[in-house]
Amino acid sequence: MTQQSLSDPAPPLLAANLPAENLTAALNLAGAPRILGRVLGFAIHYRWRFAVAAGTSLAATLFNLAIPRLLGWSVDQSLTLLHHADGTPQGAVLTRLAYIGALLVAVAAARGFAQMVAGYQSQYIAQGVGRDLRLLFFEKLQRLGFSFHDRIHSGDLITRGMLDLEGVRGFIESALQAVVSLVLLVVIGTVMLVLQNPLMALLAMSFVPFAVWRAGRMGLLLRLAWTRLQEKMSVLTRVMEENLQGMRVVRAFAAKHFEISKFDEAGDEALRLSNRRIFIRSASMVFINSSYFLAMGLVVWVGGREVQAHRFTIGELTEFLTLMTILQQPVRQMGMIMNASARAVSSGKRLFEILDMVPNIRDSAGAQPLRLNEGVLRFENVSFSFDGSSDGGNNVLEDISFTVRPGKTLGIVGPSGAGKSTLAQLIPRFYDVSAGRITIDGQDVREVTLDSLRNAVGLVQQDVFLFDDGIDDNIAYADPEAEIHELIDAARTAQIHDFAASLPAAYATRIGERGMGLSGGQRQRLSIARGMVPDPAVVVFDDATSAVDAATEHQLRHALRAATGKQSTIIISHRLGSLLHADEIIVLAAGRIIERGTHERLITAGGYYAALYRAQSQSVAGEAA
Repeated sequence: MTQQSLSDPAPPLLAANLPAENLTAALNLAGAPRILGRVLGFAIHYRWRFAVAAGTSLAATLFNLAIPRLLGWSVDQSLTLLHHADGTPQGAVLTRLAYIGALLVAVAAARGFAQMVAGYQSQYIAQGVGRDLRLLFFEKLQRLGFSFHDRIHSGDLITRGMLDLEGVRGFIESALQAVVSLVLLVVIGTVMLVLQNPLMALLAMSFVPFAVWRAGRMGLLLRLAWTRLQEKMSVLTRVMEENLQGMRVVRAFAAKHFEISKFDEAGDEALRLSNRRIFIRSASMVFINSSYFLAMGLVVWVGGREVQAHRFTIGELTEFLTLMTILQQPVRQMGMIMNASARAVSSGKRLFEILDMVPNIRDSAGAQPLRLNEGVLRFENVSFSFDGSSDGGNNVLEDISFTVRPGKTLGIVGPSGAGKSTLAQLIPRFYDVSAGRITIDGQDVREVTLDSLRNAVGLVQQDVFLFDDGIDDNIAYADPEAEIHELIDAARTAQIHDFAASLPAAYATRIGERGMGLSGGQRQRLSIARGMVPDPAVVVFDDATSAVDAATEHQLRHALRAATGKQSTIIISHRLGSLLHADEIIVLAAGRIIERGTHERLITAGGYYAALYRAQSQSVAGEAA
C-alpha cells in the first residue's frame, strides 16, 4: 500500500458513515482471516509463552471434560449403593465414591491451575503485542513523509494508535483463549460422546450448527458496526484535539456552545452505533442460548426414554447433561468472542493500513551517508508539484537554479504563495523534487541517507513547535549530547540568553505546551538557537524572525552573520532588511525566479524587489514619524 491510499477522495474507511454500496468493502470477507492471521502472527512471536498458553488450555479442557465422566460414575455408584444392584459390598462402593470425590477435587484444582497459567500467559502475550504494535505504529509515523501527514488528520492517527490498537490487543487478551477453549471442548467433547452414544451425541451437539451460523452472522454485523464506530471515534478525537489546540480562538469568538454542540452531535452518533452493536450482540445471544437449551431439553427427553428402556444409565445421562452444562460458559462467551473478533478485524484493518504503507520519502537502495567537503548547495533546474507530476501543469516551483557556497548567503523574497517555504522543505527532503535535482557537494540528496542529510541541513521554520520541557532541553533537541556551554553559545547567537538566564530556574525553566509560556518572538529565537546547536553545513531560515521586533532582529542578524560565516546560508524573509547583507537575492513569484542579483542591482533594476523595498522603507519612515 502506498501513502496515496489514504489521500484518495473519500476512501471508504475514512468516511464517518459508510454508504450501503461500501458494505461489501467494509466487511471484506476474504480479508478477515488474513487480518486475524496477522494478529495471531504477532502473538506467535512469543513462542514459548504461546506454547505454554496453548498447552495449558488443552490441559484445562481435558480436565474439564473429565468432570462429567467422574460425575456420571459417581451417580451410577450411588445408585448401586442404593439398590445393591450388583451385590458389591457397601464398603467397597463407599470407597469408590470417596476415591471419585477426591479425584473430582484434584481434577478441579488442576483445571483451575491450568486456566490460571493459560490466562496469565495470554495476558502477557497481549500486553507484549500491544507494546510491539504501538512501537511499530509510532515508528512508521516517524518515517512517513510530509505528503502523508498533510492529508490525514492527527486525530484519526491518535484513534488508530490508541483505540484501534487496543481492539487488536483485546482480541489476544480475552478472545483468543476463549476460542481455543471453545474449539477444544466442542471437538474433544463431541468425539467422547459419539464413542459413548452416537444418537445422544447428535442431540447434545445439535445446537452447534445453529450457534455457528448465528455467530457468523453476528460477526459480520458487528464488524460493520465496529468499523463505523471506530470512524466516529476518530471524529470525536479530531473535534476534541482541534478544540484544545484552538482554545484561545474558541474563547475569543465565544464559540463555546458551537463547539459543544459539534462534539455532542458526534457523541450522539457514537452512542447510537454503540447501542446498535449491543443490540446485535444481545439479539444473537438470545438465539444461540435458545438453541442450546432446546438441545439440552432434547437430551433430557430422549435420554429419559433411553434410561427407561435400559439402553442408557442415569450416570451416562448425567454425564451428557454435565458436559452440556460445561459447554454453557463458552457458549455464553461466544458473543464476547465474536465481538472481540469483529473489533479486531475492523481495528486491525485500520491499523495495518498505516503499518503497510511504504514511505514515499525513504533511503534509496544503496544510499550512502553524505560526505561533506565544502558544503556547497546547488539547485539544478528544480521543479516541484505536490501531486508528483512532472508535466508542469501543477508545479509549485518551476525551473529553479542557484548555488550557495560556504560563507555565502542567499536571500529569497516573494509574495505569499510564491513557493518559498516549499523550496526550503525540499533541501532536507521533506518532499522530493518532480524534476531537476538538488545536490550538496555534488551528491544528489535523493542518493544519500536521510539521517546524514538532515544532520547536515539546519531548517529553522516560521511555524515554531516547542516541547513542554525546559529551555535547555528544547535547545538541545537536535543534539541531546551537547554541552551546556554549546547551548548557551547558541542562545547568545539567537539573542535569547539574557531572557533565559533571568528566569528563576534559568535554562531549566519549563516553557509549557508548545511553548505557550513564551512570546512569539521568544519562541522564534529559541527555535533559531535549536537550529544552531548541531552546527549544520547548510542553514535555512524560513521567515524565522517574523515575530521578532526590529531592534532585536538587527542584533540577531549580525550575530547570525558571524555564527554562519563558514556555512551555506539561505534566508527567506518578507522583511528586506534581513536580506541586505545577502550575497545574492532571488525573487520568487508563482514558483518562478523573476529577479535575481544583489540588493543594489535589484534596486537599480526597478522591478518587484525595488517596489517592495520602497514600500517597506516608507512604512518604517511613517511609523518613525
